[in-house]
Amino acid sequence: MNKMKSVQRLAMLEAALYSAGRPIDMDGLKLVVRTRSEKVVQGLIRELALRYEARRSALEIRILPSNRAVMRLREKYDRSVKRLTTRPLLSIGPLKTLSYIAYHQPVLQRKVVEDRGNHVYYHLRQMEEMGLITRERLDGRGYIIETTSYFSDYFGFGLDPSKSKIQLRQMFNQMTIHKLDNGNEESAPSEALELAFAEGPLADSGDRLP
Repeated sequence: MNKMKSVQRLAMLEAALYSAGRPIDMDGLKLVVRTRSEKVVQGLIRELALRYEARRSALEIRILPSNRAVMRLREKYDRSVKRLTTRPLLSIGPLKTLSYIAYHQPVLQRKVVEDRGNHVYYHLRQMEEMGLITRERLDGRGYIIETTSYFSDYFGFGLDPSKSKIQLRQMFNQMTIHKLDNGNEESAPSEALELAFAEGPLADSGDRLP
């Protein structure tokens, strides 16, 4: 690869990771840098990561599990700038529903509605639009709901739902949390996701819950 082509590919890779604001898989990055070789993409990611490291940037380039790459703020800067974030925010109601789903997944939609109330249909639409959950139609039995890989990336959980449940439970134990305020003692509370979110005030004018 000649030097000019390498520089152009590094610039395209950097632009893609910056613009996405989320992890991108290798297939997507191969399209961006116009190569069929995953080895080439991984080499470019490593080189870009070293450049960010060398200039002691507040950002870092990382290869994540499931062979994805991301540009993100270094952890030590999170607390300093969290109040300035412009990410879409979830209000308390949807967070409680999302934490319930994350802990009990895969879970039937009717079970979520039964335990959380009819108002969760709005929450489910919102979370689905944000790419945090998927709803798969079951033959004659409604929908089954699971969180997505984007949910795991967004809140810093692993991709394995069983491991995410362990992480959630560890958070609950650390905060001495035992139940959701809907009265279901088996349910996981939203405070864990609020802690993981750590993005300042949660506001959503569309949430009309009491």
